[in-house]
Amino acid sequence: MRIESLFRYPVKGLTPEPLIQASLAPGKCIPWDRAFALKQGDADLDEENPTWLYKTNFMCLAKNAIAAQLDAKFDETTQTLNVKGPEASISASPFTKEGQAALTQYFTAFLGEEARYGQNNTPPQFHFFPGHSFCDNETQVVSLIGLSSIAALEQAVTAKRHKMRFRANIYIDGSEPWAEFSWIGRTIAIGETEMVVQARTPRCPATMVNPDTAARDANPPKELQAHFGHIDLGVFAEVTKGGEIRPGDQIRLL
Repeated sequence: MRIESLFRYPVKGLTPEPLIQASLAPGKCIPWDRAFALKQGDADLDEENPTWLYKTNFMCLAKNAIAAQLDAKFDETTQTLNVKGPEASISASPFTKEGQAALTQYFTAFLGEEARYGQNNTPPQFHFFPGHSFCDNETQVVSLIGLSSIAALEQAVTAKRHKMRFRANIYIDGSEPWAEFSWIGRTIAIGETEMVVQARTPRCPATMVNPDTAARDANPPKELQAHFGHIDLGVFAEVTKGGEIRPGDQIRLL
């Protein structure tokens, strides 16, 4: 088995960024993965002590399919977030108050009626908290999917299902269909890096969104339930030993 491709998603709900390498640390996700997010105005987020909140508290594909129209790239060298939309673009620092205010205004205007406001008309707010990840799991993890599992779903529904619907960090080539489910509780090694597979990944309405067209044109959770009796595809793993990983690296079960 090997890493077929490697991704991070700097802004929750937005574009994947392919990686040529990633340096992993114990207990942490891939650097800059889900590091930024637009909190909806009705979300109860403690900005002094941010903790995990469910994805629908933020701009996300599960609620905001139009977000797939945005092309977002984070430039680590210039510390700039660059976002290109169908009608307007922005380049701003996601770390300064001025940059966050500009990004808040941009995303809120883009969402239009899908931007939600809270009590006292509290508006959405773009956020970054050092060391925090707005990931879908309550702890920081790396997500993995075997390409053969996606192929099994495609065979069952007799239609293609773009792998990026499932927004994994690591796509695996050379595993048997659904093999990753048998890894729960086991350690996998990639070079010097080790991670413990914790749980299966239940799929949500975000997977209904075609990443190329932003249209809800399929229903993978319903398809998985109908053909396989569950809504899971892929697994979450916690890094226990740090190191660098790259596409092409071999994956070993310990």
